[in-house]
Amino acid sequence: MKIIIAALTAVFAVASSAAWADSRVFIIANQPDGYGIDQCLAKSEKCGASAALSYCKSREFKQAVAYRRVDPDEVTGSISSSGGACKSGKCDEFVAITCNR
Repeated sequence: MKIIIAALTAVFAVASSAAWADSRVFIIANQPDGYGIDQCLAKSEKCGASAALSYCKSREFKQAVAYRRVDPDEVTGSISSSGGACKSGKCDEFVAITCNR
């Protein structure tokens, strides 16, 4: 009986730690809006923390672990580094926000 209780406890511990470790990286366009939040996110400055947290919470995550600028070359196949993200000689920038549950 003690072995069954110990096994169930281990299963629940592993299951709960797996759910806690759920994290996801979101790649979003860094659209300059004149308020400076986009630059805070892209430069990983403290002023971007609230924007990153709001973004994570809007997707049902509890916290923002990290946020930074991403080169299109870092994202495999999703974002073209030539042509697709560039309009009128100006290329879009992208920000990665890592969220945890």
